[in-house]
Amino acid sequence: MKRFITTVVLCVAMMVSATGWGAQEPGPLQVFVLVGQSNMQGKGRLEHLDKLIADEKTAAELKHLKKGDAWTEFDEVWIKYWDAKGNLKAGYGSPGIGPELGFGRVIGAELKNQVLIIKVAWGGQSLARSFRPPSSGPSEQELRAIVDKTNEKNKQEGKPEVTLEQIKQGYGPRYRDLIKEVKTVLADIKAVFPEYDESKGYKLAGMVWFQGFNDVINTEFRAEYHAHMVNFIKDVRKDLGVADLPFVIGELGMAGVDPPKRYAFKHFEVRKAQKDAANLPEFKGTAAYVETAPIMDAWKATGDKWYDGGYHYGGSAAVYYRMGEAFGKAMLKLLPE
Repeated sequence: MKRFITTVVLCVAMMVSATGWGAQEPGPLQVFVLVGQSNMQGKGRLEHLDKLIADEKTAAELKHLKKGDAWTEFDEVWIKYWDAKGNLKAGYGSPGIGPELGFGRVIGAELKNQVLIIKVAWGGQSLARSFRPPSSGPSEQELRAIVDKTNEKNKQEGKPEVTLEQIKQGYGPRYRDLIKEVKTVLADIKAVFPEYDESKGYKLAGMVWFQGFNDVINTEFRAEYHAHMVNFIKDVRKDLGVADLPFVIGELGMAGVDPPKRYAFKHFEVRKAQKDAANLPEFKGTAAYVETAPIMDAWKATGDKWYDGGYHYGGSAAVYYRMGEAFGKAMLKLLPE
């Protein structure tokens, strides 16, 4: 009798494994925030993506992004980028694709949960000023000193006086906009994502940071980058209420692994600041740094034409897609089991 019962139990276990009975139901909606400046906006040209899909050397990697004449919509991932929203597909960049496409494909393929990407990006923004986190100051006393100094200069130049509030608004406006946008979306997810299952709720699951050019070109901003990056991670976690929010930093790597010597030191300074911030002991297991320069170099080695002058990773759709995949893989390693 015991042998019979044991046999039945084993058979049932095998059936559960084979049919999926008892498999874990998808949990809360997983929300990821992608934030940065123009490279997060995304400058990978759709015309280049079309060319890559038609090229037998890259078709196998990218042909799933298009069905006939239309861009494939991936229903496992929803995205909101300012006024645009819907299933993830090519076209959520400015003017083509950004890292969101590769990132969403990697995340969506791995997670059973619903996934929502909130993309928040503006061109030409610095961490030192535009994205400056609250913990970086300046203090009220420092702000008043800046007001006095500015007005003294303006008086000499015949310009109108500035107020404390005007000066204050110049520090961290994009940081405040980021927090506002995320909180606004999370307060009414159904308005953005109609298929959201409210009974399961949501989880703010991670953030990807991809920015740096406006700091690279300023000596003072480069020197401060590490401190601001650390404060940014801490402040975002505090203001969004997720103590160990997984955080991926994308390297400012459009100049390649070995930038031209005349300005290489500038890029290396910011890259080091980004990497050191991600590798701080206090962020162990919750932050990661992803190199993008090798991805850029691999594309340049193909001899393909540049689609965006000397900027924005050459406007290469291949580079933006692959960077997004790299960000997604790094994020998955940070997510709790």
